[in-house]
Amino acid sequence: MIEQQAAQNSRGLLPPILLQYWHTALRWRWLVTGIIAGTLVIGVVATLLMAPLYTAKVQVQIDRQQKQVTKVEGLDAQTSSQDVEFYATQYALLKTRPLAERVASELGLYKSGAFLEAHGLDADIITKKVPGKSEAQLRGGHKRLVVGLLLQNIAISPIRGSKLVDASYTSRSPELSAAIANKWASSFIALSMDRQFASTADARKFLEERLTSLQDKVGQSERAVILYGSNADIVNLDQIRDGDGRTLGNRTLVGASLEQLSQALNAATAARIEAQARAGGGGDTTAEATSSATLAGLRQQRASAAAEYAKLSVQFEPEFPAVKQYAEQIRSIDAAIARETSRISAARTREYREAQKRESELKAKVDQLKGDMDRQNRANIQYNIYQREADTNRQLYDALLQRYKEIGVAGSVGVNNIAIVEPAIVPDRPSSPKMPINLAIALLLGIGLAAATVFALEQIDEGIREPSQVEPLLGVPLLGMTPAVADGNLYEELRDPKSHIFDAYFSIRSSLAFATNHGLPRSFAVVSTRPAEGKSSTSLALAQIIGRTGKRVLLVDADLRSPSIHAMVEGSNEVGFSNYLAGENDWSHIVQETSLKNVSIIAAGPVPPSAAELLSGDRLSQFVKEGLGQFDHILIDSPPVLGMTDAPLISKSVEGVVYVVQAGGAAVRGVKASIQRIRQVNGHIFGIVLTKVGGDAKGYGYGYGYGYGYGYGQRYGEEDEARG
Repeated sequence: MIEQQAAQNSRGLLPPILLQYWHTALRWRWLVTGIIAGTLVIGVVATLLMAPLYTAKVQVQIDRQQKQVTKVEGLDAQTSSQDVEFYATQYALLKTRPLAERVASELGLYKSGAFLEAHGLDADIITKKVPGKSEAQLRGGHKRLVVGLLLQNIAISPIRGSKLVDASYTSRSPELSAAIANKWASSFIALSMDRQFASTADARKFLEERLTSLQDKVGQSERAVILYGSNADIVNLDQIRDGDGRTLGNRTLVGASLEQLSQALNAATAARIEAQARAGGGGDTTAEATSSATLAGLRQQRASAAAEYAKLSVQFEPEFPAVKQYAEQIRSIDAAIARETSRISAARTREYREAQKRESELKAKVDQLKGDMDRQNRANIQYNIYQREADTNRQLYDALLQRYKEIGVAGSVGVNNIAIVEPAIVPDRPSSPKMPINLAIALLLGIGLAAATVFALEQIDEGIREPSQVEPLLGVPLLGMTPAVADGNLYEELRDPKSHIFDAYFSIRSSLAFATNHGLPRSFAVVSTRPAEGKSSTSLALAQIIGRTGKRVLLVDADLRSPSIHAMVEGSNEVGFSNYLAGENDWSHIVQETSLKNVSIIAAGPVPPSAAELLSGDRLSQFVKEGLGQFDHILIDSPPVLGMTDAPLISKSVEGVVYVVQAGGAAVRGVKASIQRIRQVNGHIFGIVLTKVGGDAKGYGYGYGYGYGYGYGQRYGEEDEARG
């Protein structure tokens, strides 16, 4: 419960990231100020020492011109993305080596000493001899130097959203800058024209070679199609082609025959099914029997005879001659009806057999054609390959022939898509150096260098600076924090219940109230990693605040090597806790009353030869038990943990430990090691109190400390001793 609450408090104390940066900048403000001031001074000095440079600018317009050597649909479509590629290409061409070489050659810059001086070089480089190098090597090196200077000082700046481009040249000579800028634009136009003429000639030569090759390929591929079709017995009735001349399909003789026989087979199958259905029907209920005139006459005769027979049967006996005559007549008519019905059924059976025979014959023929069609389809695979190759060669030939004719017409006309819009003029004022820009750059560099330096120093500084770091780094909940207080003001502010320091310790006391299941711990020790972290002040402040609540508090100074509690309350240190630990049984006479409400103290007493031996016995645990019989709470001001065994020994005899950590003080690894030492002896740590928060780490101090050392002061250095 306490750890969760401390984690929530820790998260709640996390300041915004910008506020963290601001506090970091304040801690290192003098270093940051010095770095920025230094870079500004360097920027001013460098600006004053720079030679003035003059920039001349020429403006050219580049129109979109599309050149197609092979007119393939979709390859060079005029889209916005290809416009970007075109202009990006033109901008790159404006800074190519051949263009720089042409400008240098036309202006005679290879032999110009003024050109070298305009770029801060010695003009004697032209005539200077270098041992071990021939004249050709020297000329080549000098040309590379001139070309490199031209490319280094030319700047190409496209005007966004337009076809205009600015070409600027910078040097120490305004006249030379203007001359080079203008010559750069005119040479670029000339090179562009040369490339267009050269590309047209190359295209015609390329197309002539390709047309000759394709003409032979077209003839060979078409002959291969015809020859393979003849060998494979592929007889094409017609071919289906698209608008580009590609063959989409062939209609062969075998395919047409199969199509016709398949239709006939379908009709024969339908006829056979119909005949089979008629043959399976009853003789006297079929359509033929119903519509037969013969059967209709016989049924009428039978009906008449049956009617007379029925009438006579009512009047006469069956043996009566007239009755017997009609009965015989009825039997004769029934026999005739049966014969007629049998004849109709036999006719249907013959019709079904004939339809079945025709269907079988057609099916056999169709199966034969299917076999032929399968063989032809397998042959069509290779045939289609030949056909596609012929179609492709024919299309390429037609396209290249059309393009060859177009280039033949357009090749004699030179088209220039580049024009000079605004020639360069001789600049009348230098373009650089510019003091405001250089100072702005120096300021940015200074800020960046300062930020990098502060970041590096912050990474080197391993102390805990913020409450939000306590639980993630140490794994112990945060009980509270106290602000940094100027020397000599701590005790005055503790006497004022309205002061910030009083509120801070009262908040810590409130957090301790939740540290155990019975509320505020009755006995606990206050420890720290090293001296001068605010441990004794925290002990006294907690004792004072607990005493103000009406509880009797006994504050014990167990820091036997460097006692300080008696001086804080203006008490005596002639006798104290060391006397009790050394063997005195009655400790009541060493208790001193203080001016603080309900707070009594036991001073450390004389410094013993070995404090660790005194604390290692059972008398400390016995003292805590006896003391709790007379006081509500016992607070023990313990020595620092690092380098000694006193604090771990004390932590075993109390309910728990309040661990004091100075903001920006001891390194995290040292704090972790100290906490681990307490836990190794089964000591319980209630939480961390972060002291001296908000001040400069180097200026922390409460005006108390370990003035005469522990015998290990050299381990912490002069700074720790000064803090005491």
